[in-house]
Amino acid sequence: MAGPLGGVRVLDLTTVVMGPYATQILADFGADVIKVEPPEGDIMRYAAPMRSPGMGHIFLNANRNKRSIVLDLKREEGRRACLALARKVDVFVYNIRPRAMQRLKLGYEEVRAVNPRILYVGAFGYSQRGPYAAKAAYDDLIQGAAGIPWLLMESGAETPRYVPATMADRSVGLHIANAVCAALYWREKSGKGQRIDVPMFESLLQTVLGEHLGGYTFEPQTGDPGYARMLAKGRRPYETSDG
Repeated sequence: MAGPLGGVRVLDLTTVVMGPYATQILADFGADVIKVEPPEGDIMRYAAPMRSPGMGHIFLNANRNKRSIVLDLKREEGRRACLALARKVDVFVYNIRPRAMQRLKLGYEEVRAVNPRILYVGAFGYSQRGPYAAKAAYDDLIQGAAGIPWLLMESGAETPRYVPATMADRSVGLHIANAVCAALYWREKSGKGQRIDVPMFESLLQTVLGEHLGGYTFEPQTGDPGYARMLAKGRRPYETSDG
């Protein structure tokens, strides 16, 4: 079946979970996604269980409906091949730090030079306008920075812990997909491409604070942070008569 993003081409330089999950959504919507992997492959290929070598279960789920190519972007011929692909796509997505992309000579200016209409989408740990701009990040770190372990303690957990799912990666992955769809719409009206930054920390933090800023919403503050209904220790499943 044709999807709503049929005809849209995406060059996917992402790895692990957050970026691949976002581009998986775009692929499910019908976009033609070309996944670029280094010679050693996406690290999630090796997360067990798997039936075939290098085909781990999370990798398979996050990379369905995509085409694949191997390019060593640290070599000039690999970089040139990547730019050749970028000339023919609508969206360019990566999820390493922007400074690393600059070192690869694949920053926004280099990519825009070959395709002015491109949507250049970066997904990384922190806003590039803040003090943590250069820091690396991963799911557990961002859950901690956004206060998730504290919320679990407040709601009755015996010790601080993370949500047992890649909550930061997947919720921010949805932000990436939403941003791409909005930017495609804007480009249809304006004819212009743009650079888009989707930072993990700020994206997850607004989700948490949207519910739990509580009395800190106001100046002067009117009470403690936290949404009492969400933090109630009795807010849990109870066994039914049939188990």
